Formats: sequence, structure tokens, C-alpha cells
Amino acid sequence: MAIVVVIIICLGGVSAWELYSMVYRSNVGFEADEKYFYIPTGSVYQDVSNALAQQGIIINQTSFDWVSEQKKYKLNVKAGRYKLERGMSNNELVNLLRSGEQEPVMVTFNNVRFKEELAGKVGSYIEADSTEIIDLLNDPDFTEKFGFTTTTILTLFLPNTYEFWWNTSAEQFVDKMAAEYKKFWTAERKQKAKNIGLSQSEVCILASIIQKETNKADEKPTVAGVYLNRLKKGMLLQADPTLVYANRDFEARRVLNWHKQIDSPYNTYKYKGLPPGPICLPSIQSIDAVLNVKSHSYFYFCAKPDGTGYHSFACTYNEHLQNARNFQRELNNRKVYK
Repeated sequence: MAIVVVIIICLGGVSAWELYSMVYRSNVGFEADEKYFYIPTGSVYQDVSNALAQQGIIINQTSFDWVSEQKKYKLNVKAGRYKLERGMSNNELVNLLRSGEQEPVMVTFNNVRFKEELAGKVGSYIEADSTEIIDLLNDPDFTEKFGFTTTTILTLFLPNTYEFWWNTSAEQFVDKMAAEYKKFWTAERKQKAKNIGLSQSEVCILASIIQKETNKADEKPTVAGVYLNRLKKGMLLQADPTLVYANRDFEARRVLNWHKQIDSPYNTYKYKGLPPGPICLPSIQSIDAVLNVKSHSYFYFCAKPDGTGYHSFACTYNEHLQNARNFQRELNNRKVYK
């Protein structure tokens, strides 16, 4: 009889240890300090369990399933991006996934010219597919809800780094960008736009041209002044970056006469006024350069031949021609022909 009692106690001890091990001992198989695990929207429990096993994250799928059952995780699957740590037990893993406490992603976009580029960059960070994003940006009914056309919609997006949940949908992405846009356009900025006779989208379109004209922050307000002077006088803008955009010749280091022949609303050598949309996503610095434009009498500018990246400004066309000849001579000396 005593032997039977001892056996029962031993068996109970073994069962208790096995139970303890299932719940509290490490059940992850990766060696790195941390690993990110993604649960797509619409996933059910079996999708999660199988993915954890197939990716080598959990060692014993059966024990994970048992703990999930006890903690009712099977009924509480939440999509998202989760940071897992080395040595996690089933208990810790299930608690994390059940809580929905996912790790955010930092979404950065800049140097964007086209909607397709923006959708591609954003789609590489969040769950929303780039096709879903581009479809929204090309939907006139959708863009109209935010006060834009499918051509001006890019002016909604301000290049920066933003925090998102990974399982953000395309609609949620645009909604957040609209909130950031409204936050940026303060009453002061709106008044400055009104003072120079431009809408918010027109400010961004002009800023996109300035963005491509110069990377010198201290001369951007002066360049903005040149274009505003030309707009007020009804002159063609004749902005070389718009030709590069219209021709999609982004490797061009020199704008040539053939660039000017393209029949495009973005050809500011043919059509007066601003182009219909931005030629890139302008930085906040470039937008503020337009809003804080420098008042002057210049109507022309040309890159200086000294290679500094700065420009020579002129009030008269004859003066501009001389500046242009000096620059073209330097390009020829450097054998830059296209």
C-alpha cells in the first residue's frame, strides 16, 4: 500500500512538472534577442499557431495550443505586429498576442514624385497593399471627400516619419495623413497662403518646383519670389524641373530644347500658370519658403557656374541671358551635354 501511495505521489509530481513546463518554460526556438511576428487581418487561431510553428518561432506547437486553450486566446486573435523576445514561455507568448499590444512601425516617405512611388513606399511598411493605396488615390469620389482631385491629392501628404500600427488599412493611412495635413495648415499658414493669392494645394505645387530647383534653404524664398512675380505678370513659369517631370527624364543634368517640345500640362514653357499637380512631395521647408516668400524684383534666375548650387538672379532678360551663357559655358567645359 505504501508503495502505491509513493507511486501516485511521484506520478503527481511528474504531471505537475510537465504542466509547469508547458506553461512557464521557454518554448521559442529563435536565438536572436527579438523577433517580429505578423498576424494579418482576418486571421483565425489556427493560422497563428501554424505560422508560429512554420516560422520556427515555437518549438512545441501542442503545448502552445494547450496553453492558448486554457487562456481562451483561440477566441481573442488580434491582428498586428508583435515583438517577441528570446526565451519567452507559452504563458508570456499567449499573454502578449492575446493583449493586442503590438509594436508600431515608423513609416518614412520622401523623394516621391508619383502616386505609385508613395503607395509602394508606404505599402512596404504597413499591411495595406500598395495597389489598395493607389486605387484610393485614383478614385475621384474618395479624393473629393478630402477636398482634392486625383491630380492634386499628393499635396495632402507631407514628407516625414510617422508612427502607424502595422495592420493599418489604406483608408486608415489616408485618414491619418489628412489629420496631419490639417494639423500642419494652421490659421497662420492659411493666412499666409491667402496673402500671396494661392490655395493650399497651389502652395504645395509651387513648393514642389522649388524643391527641385534648389536644395539651398536660404535661397528658396527668393526662388519662390521669382515664380510669384512671373505668375502675377502672366508670364510663363519656364521651370526646368517641370520639363524633367513631364518627360520623365530624371537622369537629365541639362535641360535641352527637345525637352521643351513635349505637349504636357506640366510643360511650363508651353502653358501658363502652375502645373495641375505637384512634381514631387515638397518638404515642409519648401512649403514654408513659399509662405514666407522674399519680396523682390527678380523675374529670372540661373545656376551659378561655380558649382556651389546657388543661383544668379536677374531683373531683366538681357542680364539673365548673360548669366545663362556663363552657366552653359561651364557645362560645356565639364562636358555635360545632356
